[in-house]
Amino acid sequence: MTTPDPRHYDVIIAPVITEKATLASENNKVMFKVACNATKPQIKEAVEKLFDVKVKRVNTLVRKGKAKAFRGSFGVQSATKRAVVTLEEGHRIDVTTGL
Repeated sequence: MTTPDPRHYDVIIAPVITEKATLASENNKVMFKVACNATKPQIKEAVEKLFDVKVKRVNTLVRKGKAKAFRGSFGVQSATKRAVVTLEEGHRIDVTTGL
């Protein structure tokens, strides 16, 4: 395995560990929180280099920030971008163990 480019760590921020992501992992899908300006080819390359797997497809979504009130002051959470990465057959990523 080659040394990953440091820019790949700026594209993939963190794995998403939710009930929905856990159920999707049974179908060779992994969810990541990614940089808001990351493109699908960048996400695919980063996952392949960091985890040494083969990516079949990348789907992205932007979660709109929610309006919140805290002690009378109002604010808006920032929007986040997530990527659902579908892996080729025979490849797996166990996000609970880390890099």
